Amino acid sequence: MKRASLKNVYAKLFSHFGPQHWWPGDTRFEVIVGAILTQNTAWANVEKAIVNLKKAGALKSPAVMKRLTTGKLAGLIRPAGYYNIKAKRLRNFLDFLGRRYSLSLIELSRAETGRLRRELLEVNGIGPETCDSILLYAFGRPLFVVDAYTKRIFSRHGLFEKEAGYADVQKVFMDNLRRKIGLFNEYHALIVRLGKELCRKEPRCGACPLKGLKITCK
Repeated sequence: MKRASLKNVYAKLFSHFGPQHWWPGDTRFEVIVGAILTQNTAWANVEKAIVNLKKAGALKSPAVMKRLTTGKLAGLIRPAGYYNIKAKRLRNFLDFLGRRYSLSLIELSRAETGRLRRELLEVNGIGPETCDSILLYAFGRPLFVVDAYTKRIFSRHGLFEKEAGYADVQKVFMDNLRRKIGLFNEYHALIVRLGKELCRKEPRCGACPLKGLKITCK
């Protein structure tokens, strides 16, 4: 079995799949909303919810969305699934934004990364993956996003145990890659692409660009 570093893996994935142009979103606010809505659902379902929100004018600003009732918001995001729960999570974020930053994403963006991450993790319904997606894709902070695909793919290739925690997995990537926003953005998107198409629960190893690799840090 050949050995490959995380840098080699990125190169192989990029060569195989090409640039992913992720995260789709016209505004910073849309990216944040999408990150919350994509929990436990496919992106195609989130896109339908985003269309509904745009038609209703709810993505114009956090202040506009905050004026919606929770019931109205839930109805608009229904295609994303778990719509009542996700409507509450969106309201939790908006309440936090209003309480601490006067509903201003500009003010929020001025917060230091460590502080911003701690504050977002205090919002009910925002866990590490959602938090870091917001930080990376909406605010351009160099934090590597870990998801189920990351754990599945890299545990299969011997980098860490399948049961490894979020922080431990994230540290491996943060410690062994250049902390560049573009790199973290593209790498995560490529991992998602590989996980969806090939490294599934029933893997299609024959077509995998990482076939036969034992992945190491360095």
